[in-house]
Parts: sequence; C-alpha cells; structure tokens
Amino acid sequence: MEKKQQIKQYCQQFKTAGIGTCIEKIIQEAETNQPGFLDFTLILLKAEADHRHQNELVRQLKSAKLPRYNDLDAYDYSSKNGIQQTRLNQLRELNWLDQIYNIMLMGPSGTGKTYLAAGLCADAVNKGYKAYFRTMEELTNMLSMKDFTKTSLAEYKRLSKANLIVIDDIMLFPVEKKQAVALFNFINQTYENTSFVITTNKMPADWAKMLDDEVLATALLDRFLYKCEIINLAGNSYRMKNRKTIFEPEKN
Repeated sequence: MEKKQQIKQYCQQFKTAGIGTCIEKIIQEAETNQPGFLDFTLILLKAEADHRHQNELVRQLKSAKLPRYNDLDAYDYSSKNGIQQTRLNQLRELNWLDQIYNIMLMGPSGTGKTYLAAGLCADAVNKGYKAYFRTMEELTNMLSMKDFTKTSLAEYKRLSKANLIVIDDIMLFPVEKKQAVALFNFINQTYENTSFVITTNKMPADWAKMLDDEVLATALLDRFLYKCEIINLAGNSYRMKNRKTIFEPEKN
C-alpha cells in the first residue's frame, strides 16, 4: 500500500493524473495478465494519454458553447426540410472542413438550421478540430469589445485560430456600420484558413439591407460564397409542429 501511495504522490507531482487515478486497476490487471515491461509501460502511457484527451475534449466542448441540442444521431429525417440522410452523412464526414469549404444553411425559422449547424460543430470538436458556435450578436459584440476587455481579446485570438466557426442567425437584425466593418475585417482575415457554417433566414440579396451597404455586403458574400455549399431548408417550423402545452387534452 505504501508503494501505491508513493506512485500516486509522484503522479500528482508530475501532473500525470491519468495514471494516478487508475493505477490500482492497472496494477490489478497486470498482476493477472503479467504483461512484459514494454507492454506495461505502454499501458501506463496510454492511460495518461486517454485521460488528457478526454479532459481536452471536455474543455473544447465547453469553449465551443454549443446549444443544448446538437446530437445529429437523433436527427429526425421524417421532417420534410430539404436535407436527405445521405447528404447529411456526407456533411458529417467533414471532408469539406479539411478543404476549407463553407456551409450556408438557409430557410425559415424552425426548419432545423441551428440544430444542423450545432451538430456539425459538435462533430468537428469530437474529431479534434478547433470549432466554435457563436450567434451573430455574440460575434459582433466580441469584435466591438476586443480592444477594451481581456476576455473579448482572448475570444478574438481563440476564434482567429479556429478550424470552424458557426455564425448562427447572421443578418437576422440590421447591423450598424461600425460593427459591419469589424465583421468584414474579421472574415477577411480568417476565411482562407477557417471554415464557416452560417445559418440565415435572409437571401443573399437582402444582406445589403441589413448592412445598409451594398458594397460591403457584396464583399462579405464574396468571401463566404467563394467555396461554399448552400443548403436550402424548407417546410413548416419544427418547433411549432411539436410545440408543448401546459394543459391536458380535453375529453369529449
């Protein structure tokens, strides 16, 4: 017992918590299976590597700020919103992300744009990409405050190095000129090395109205659409179709 305690203390000292937390199980299995020295060393290192990978995944998922519902394994294909299972499976392979392609999800409210975008972002995080989910409001607020607060500056640096950024509800509301310029500068800086998934209920032609600047809207769309797959989602709102009620059904 004393030697096990010493091992745990060394693990704590050298910050190898993966080994320290499961050392008793590893030793017990080793006493049964009697692996060689190389195999036993490999078991120890793998335990540490798995522990660190899991911690990094938890940290990255927290940093991604995903919506609550993001598991595409539970996607309802019976909903007639214009995307087929084969196409979604292809998107989930993330080959487009490796090729630095963008995805634009267009359609009315409630057709699953945010859910699809969040699901693709979650898939990317789980596969080791630096992926983040932000609303248009969160992104523009960060860009407005990055020169004034440390948290916004840290967020700016984080997103600048992203493999994937989801911008949810882009152009849902009119954007002030200063914010529009800051958004363009950010996209212009990152679009060659970062993929974007964009959800919007506005046609590209309507972006000029939201930005109140046709030239800026054209330049922004030019960078988004240069390498982009546009997916139109149609149909009625899934939320309205499946809305909840506090009342019990009335009996005839």
